[in-house]
Amino acid sequence: MSAIGFGAWAIGGPFTKAGKPAGWGEVDDEVSVAAVHRALDLGITFFDTADVYGTGHSEQVLRRALAGRRDEVVIATKFGNVFDTQTRTLTGTDISSDHIRRACRASLERLGTDHIDLYQLHIGDAPLERVDDLIATLEELVDGGLIRAYGWSTDDPERVAAFAKGPHCAAVQHEFNVLRDAPSMLTVCDIHDLASVNRGPLAMGLLSGKYGKDSQLPMNDVRGDSPAWMTYFRDGRPAPEFLAKLDAVRDILTSGGRTLAQGALGWLLARSERTVPIPGIRTVGQAEENGGALQHGPLNAEQLAQIDELLTR
Repeated sequence: MSAIGFGAWAIGGPFTKAGKPAGWGEVDDEVSVAAVHRALDLGITFFDTADVYGTGHSEQVLRRALAGRRDEVVIATKFGNVFDTQTRTLTGTDISSDHIRRACRASLERLGTDHIDLYQLHIGDAPLERVDDLIATLEELVDGGLIRAYGWSTDDPERVAAFAKGPHCAAVQHEFNVLRDAPSMLTVCDIHDLASVNRGPLAMGLLSGKYGKDSQLPMNDVRGDSPAWMTYFRDGRPAPEFLAKLDAVRDILTSGGRTLAQGALGWLLARSERTVPIPGIRTVGQAEENGGALQHGPLNAEQLAQIDELLTR
């Protein structure tokens, strides 16, 4: 798989959770397909989605965009959420064996493929006592050829370590960016030989450089309503403490002709050989900018040390 992936949350379009936006606003499927094609041209071959993104729409857009090129890519999706496609509403969670089997087959249909390369549990705080049952069900899917490997989208190292005993557990997806280091997660990945798939590598867009202290996100954007877990934005505005951190490291990240986003991705590529950032992409321009990080490559060790010093960690 490519060193940088394509985060496909945004191309799913609008959906809601508890009456509040859980997507990134309206999208144009033609634009999304063009973005996927441009990403492929630039060497991005890892596509990360979830069944709940747009309540299935993200998977359907990928099916269309990747038609005829399935053997060139690695597809990751997620399970565990229950949703209504008619109202585009998230209605709950379910990690029972029966639901996982149904969800897997539904994702395969929407993606237009006979197998999922990486199937990820999307419930970050799922009970540890359910791990053995989850592994047994996922191994059954591996044996049936429906999935090739599995992982957990969680920020808890203990849960990752428990899941890693599964023979085909290959990855953890966790929050990770230059403003929020994750040394304990990298340690778990090293111990258990897992890939570190990096969720929020651009801090929900803050590291794109597009937002300042006067920016206001629209209410149809998940950042506009700013749920509690959306720490980079509050009340639809960038959080001042994160803007200050960004300003402290901006010059280093943009050195060598990099854009801010390319520098942020370069930091992740330098942080560990296991990292796979998955920045959200929904336009050709974003595909080109994020793909450009592959040409610039990782930051160097001196730059990493300077950033740690500036951020006092």
